[in-house]
Amino acid sequence: MIDSERIREMFSAVAPGYDRANQVLSLGVHHRWRRRAVREAGARPGDAILDCATGTGDLAMAFKRRVGVNGRVIGIDFARPMLELAHRKTVRAGMVIDLLLGDILALPFANDQFDVACIAFGIRNVDDPARGLSEMARVVRPGGRVAVLEFGQPDSRLFGRLYRWYSDAVIPRVGGWITGKPSSYRYLSDSAAAFPAGAEFAQLMQQTGAFQSVRIVPLAFKIAYVYVGTVA
Repeated sequence: MIDSERIREMFSAVAPGYDRANQVLSLGVHHRWRRRAVREAGARPGDAILDCATGTGDLAMAFKRRVGVNGRVIGIDFARPMLELAHRKTVRAGMVIDLLLGDILALPFANDQFDVACIAFGIRNVDDPARGLSEMARVVRPGGRVAVLEFGQPDSRLFGRLYRWYSDAVIPRVGGWITGKPSSYRYLSDSAAAFPAGAEFAQLMQQTGAFQSVRIVPLAFKIAYVYVGTVA
C-alpha cells in the first residue's frame, strides 16, 4: 500500500534537484518521451489539457507548445515545492499554464471539461491507480483521451540485464548524489520495477470501464510505455 503522505514528502524533498537528476539519469531522453506522449495523445491546437502529477511542469509545457495560445493547459500536483518550480519554469518560457495544488484521486473539475488528461511517471505513485485513471477519464469529454507515460521493463535478455543493473546500482547512487536523497531514488527504481506494464497495465485501464479502447506504445526497448485510452 502506497503511503501518499510519504510520497508527497519525498517529492517535496527532491524537488530542488529533480530536473537535474532526470536530465542526467535519462541523458535527456525523458524530454523525447514526453514529446512522444503529446503526439500519441492526439492533442491539437486549441485543446484543453489536464496534466496530473505535473511535477516541475515538463509535460504540461510540452502540451502547451502543441495546443498553442488558444489552448488551455492546467497542471495539478499535490507537492507544493514541485509546483513552485513549475511556475518559475513556465514564467521563464513565457507560457500561460494554470498550476493547481490538488490530488488526482479527487480532481476539482466537473465532468467532460478536457480534451486530454495525462500523467507522466506518476500513476505508480497513486494510492489507487484504477481510481486515478477513472478520475482522469471523468473530466475528459467522451471520445477524448487519457494518456499515461510510465516506466516498463525491457524483456530482451541482454538489454534487460543491463537495464536492471542500471536501475538497481546507478539510479539510486546518482540520483541520491544529485538530490541528497538516495532512498527516494531507490524507491523510484523499485516502484518502476514492480509496477504492471504493457498489456497488464492496459488491462487495468480497461477494467475501470472508463475507456472504449486502449492503445499501447512501447518506447526504447520497453523501458517506458505510452498508453492512450479513448474515453467511452
